[in-house]
Amino acid sequence: MIHDALDSFVAALPRDRALAGLDLGEKTIGVAVSDRRLSVATPLETIRRKKFTLDAAALLAICEKREIGGIVLGLPFNMDGSEGPRCQSTRAFARNLSRLTDLAIGFWDERLSTVAAERALLEADTTRKRRSEVIDHVAAGYILQGALDRIGHMRRQG
Repeated sequence: MIHDALDSFVAALPRDRALAGLDLGEKTIGVAVSDRRLSVATPLETIRRKKFTLDAAALLAICEKREIGGIVLGLPFNMDGSEGPRCQSTRAFARNLSRLTDLAIGFWDERLSTVAAERALLEADTTRKRRSEVIDHVAAGYILQGALDRIGHMRRQG
């Protein structure tokens, strides 16, 4: 089921299951996973996109292997907060994926996640070649960590 609001997404999550975070690109899907306590995101891998059925199968295989309880998709809002074609594409991906799984699917504002990931990789003195190999799943890690931090804050408040 798809949840636009983070609180309904969190309410739908099973206990003691990790989350997956996705950075959807036109050519790749960056994947990150959390720990079961939903506190730390770890970049995992980048899937080269082929066609939806193959992409979804690869994602759902990761989710099954890692006992994932929900999926956070980075939603690429425009800088002014409006939704453009990339947001529509991400929402369509979520709708199609939701037909194949019962996992809760939520969204997280991913503005500047790739910029932050690139900056971190530059500060770590990562080569250009290595940056291009890992940027997508590092960005997925930033997306997922942002959602985890917010979830942790929500749990402490309520």
